Amino acid sequence: MKSIKNVVVVGGGTAGWLAAASLARHLDPLKHHEYSVTLVESPDTPIIGVGEGTWPTMRNTLRNLGIDEFEFIRECDASFKQGTRFVNWHTCGKDETDGVGGRDASYFHSFELPRGMWPIPPGPYWHHMQKELGLSYAEAISPQPAACMHHLAPKGLDTPQYETVLNYAYHLDAGKFATFLRKHACEKLGVTHLLAHVNSVEVSESGFIKSIITKQGDQISGDLFIDCTGFASLLLDKTYHIPFRGVSDTLLVNKAIAMQVPYADEEAPINSPTLSTAQTAGWIWDIGLQSRRGTGYVYSDNHTSPDHAEATLRAYNKQALNSQGGGSVTIDVDQIEARQIDLRLGYREKVFHKNCVGMGLSAAFLEPLEASAIFLIEASCNMLTELFPQRREQLATLEKKYNAVFTERWHRVVDFIKLHYYLSRRTDSDFWLDNTNENSLPDSLKQQLDFWKHYPPTRFDMPSALEPFVRESYEFILYGMEYHADYAWSSGQLPHLHDARENFERIRKLSAEITDVLPSNRALINKILKMR
Repeated sequence: MKSIKNVVVVGGGTAGWLAAASLARHLDPLKHHEYSVTLVESPDTPIIGVGEGTWPTMRNTLRNLGIDEFEFIRECDASFKQGTRFVNWHTCGKDETDGVGGRDASYFHSFELPRGMWPIPPGPYWHHMQKELGLSYAEAISPQPAACMHHLAPKGLDTPQYETVLNYAYHLDAGKFATFLRKHACEKLGVTHLLAHVNSVEVSESGFIKSIITKQGDQISGDLFIDCTGFASLLLDKTYHIPFRGVSDTLLVNKAIAMQVPYADEEAPINSPTLSTAQTAGWIWDIGLQSRRGTGYVYSDNHTSPDHAEATLRAYNKQALNSQGGGSVTIDVDQIEARQIDLRLGYREKVFHKNCVGMGLSAAFLEPLEASAIFLIEASCNMLTELFPQRREQLATLEKKYNAVFTERWHRVVDFIKLHYYLSRRTDSDFWLDNTNENSLPDSLKQQLDFWKHYPPTRFDMPSALEPFVRESYEFILYGMEYHADYAWSSGQLPHLHDARENFERIRKLSAEITDVLPSNRALINKILKMR
């Protein structure tokens, strides 16, 4: 019957500070003094710091934490993200170092879903009218790709905080974001922050964590512990030895190399989508922040060497800078530090055990494609705060529910990421040939693809309200990757053909007029920066 009053978050970074802030917002220790939220982080453990992409869910997360959107943008070097543009994924372009790519070599996974602009699901109608329209799926159903191509913001200069014209998330500096969350959590939400290295963990005879012992000999007791210690996983792995289930037989990348590249011109356009450009052994991310671009090559060292990967990333950045034209600053790409990162892809068989919950990299990492990492931290925080246990006797049933939900989420994320690789028609390297080998395909995704050969994605394919990726997201990938399905439409299956044609034309006009409606990303961010 022990009450759960004192929460201890072990580890900082995005995961730790989102967890601490969310729990403090829910428990409100400033008002209810019987509760406490304490975050303990090592002063000498650097964060990974390359998780710079978020989902639109982040707007609600920040708003619910009581954070001013404009302050967040100013303090975190943040910019607006409107989706992902995939370059050279389904076919190999002429020049893989080209960060822009041609129309025929790229497609969009936009954040603006058709629900807001379409009274009917447009997928079947676009597929039926594809040749007539002469537009990719994303371009046909929304003006957001046109906004992205013109480096436009997703809202106007006078649009209220967190409100939209086009759906959006953020690109951000992960290190600055953790610092910003720490300040907000401690000063506004009552989180106690301790800098200390955890030396050992005290566990009771019944298997519950009683306290953590610091290197300085301090004992920090708690009722519920959140493991946010990254790949080290001090609680789930080192203390409880929860097995790690790898997914390297499905997702083949296992390394990344990251570089931060300044703009040559301080007024350079800021990209709205994350650019994801396929390479012979993986793909390069390119994220536009206010003051720099965050870039990185995610690759398989079974298909290329670290030295060649670094050379590939440097060549990409040189080409990207050349395509921007001259600027006031000369950038020597060869002098920019490149950081190698080992990627261990998979998830814990349990992320909730006894009175310990793992979040972030201590729980799972399923590769950076589609930027699911921060979303899954948000989802973890949301579930734990909504079902926060008041007594220890509740933990066993909550543990079962929590683990079942997140095990299913890991599986669905793996399926969705694999979809991008498996549908590729690239044959220029062993990496892509291995990715399109049916032996690397999860049975669950194979069953879906077999169904989608004859039917478009339907609401029956994603029955859970907790799906990480909605049906429309699958449509963006399937249609963007030109998945060839055999749809035998009857007139009864397309009863709104006239209405669809009118709506496609309306979207075409909106796309042509979008530059008159929205400011550029740079213009809107500059206005926000002046509001200090």
